[in-house]
Order: sequence, then C-alpha cells, then structure tokens
Amino acid sequence: MPIVAQVRPPDLSLPTPCAEWDLGHLLAHMTAQHRGFAAAAAGHGDDLDIWQPRQPGDDVTREYAGAAEAVIAAFAQPDVAERGFLLPEITPRPIPGRLAIGFHLVDYVVHGWDVARTLGLAYELPPDVLAAALPIAEAVPAGEARLAPGAAFAPPLPDPGQDPLDRILALLGRDPGKNVVPRR
Repeated sequence: MPIVAQVRPPDLSLPTPCAEWDLGHLLAHMTAQHRGFAAAAAGHGDDLDIWQPRQPGDDVTREYAGAAEAVIAAFAQPDVAERGFLLPEITPRPIPGRLAIGFHLVDYVVHGWDVARTLGLAYELPPDVLAAALPIAEAVPAGEARLAPGAAFAPPLPDPGQDPLDRILALLGRDPGKNVVPRR
C-alpha cells in the first residue's frame, strides 16, 4: 500500500522531519508540486497559482493520488524529457525536462521518506530509483541559500556511509538515523 494512502485525518497534525511543516502542510506541498510539475510538463509551469499549496480537504490521500497520477501521466508523454519546463520556484528560464524530472524525483525520494518517518513506517525504494536520485542529490548546491528561510533543503549532514538512501537524505539535510516520530 502506498505510504500516503495510509495517512488518517488525525495524522495531519503530526510533526515531520521538515522542520516547519506538520504532515498536513507537507502533503499540501507535495500535492502542489505534483500539480506544478505536471503543468510545467504541459507548458503551463508559469501559472503561479498551480504551485501554491492548498489547505488539505476532506480526503487528502485522494487529492494527493490525483495529483500523483497527473504528474506520472505528464512525465510519460513523448518527448517530455526534451521539453523546457518553467519552474518559477527555481529560475525564470526554462529548464530541460530531463533535469526538471530529476529534481522532482529527488524531492519525492526525500519527501516519501519524510512521510514514512512521520508515520513510523518502513521506507524502501528500488535500487535503480536510488541510483538515479543520488547523483542529482550530490549536485544540489550546498551554500548559504540552504540557510535561508523557506530553503528547499537544509545544509548537508556528514556522509553516513554507503547506503544510497542514507546518502541522499544526508546530502539534503535529513538525518537518516533520526528516530521515527511516534504515530498518535
């Protein structure tokens, strides 16, 4: 069962590894990002409203699933990797689709872990997904911007060793050894 499908309404107020967000805010962000990347793949990434997180509705998991299906369908379109994606949160210039899809992949590897950790669930990804995400995480700049309010990722943590997921998490400011947040 997908991790987000296991979220119950009382879980929405749980703290997450994303310092400023409870689970409801994290899911709203994740849903907006799916919608935004789907719009960007279709040539409408400059619609700033699509990128704005909305308050979770009555069925957060259904809203998330619908957005996830939309981005998967958008990324499956022919020539999507060669298209220019407008990602206003990153730059005003189009980004090659292949690179934009990689950004989204890394974000969801990490946010998937955030949700699993929040719910106290195991989180395993296929080796090929981790192999694709690791070089992208390694390329994320590690400067002052990561200290700014609202930064996409916290500063990198010390290298935890060989496990690809642990390395991705540490590179993007997550402590892979941090205790799980107890589910209420």
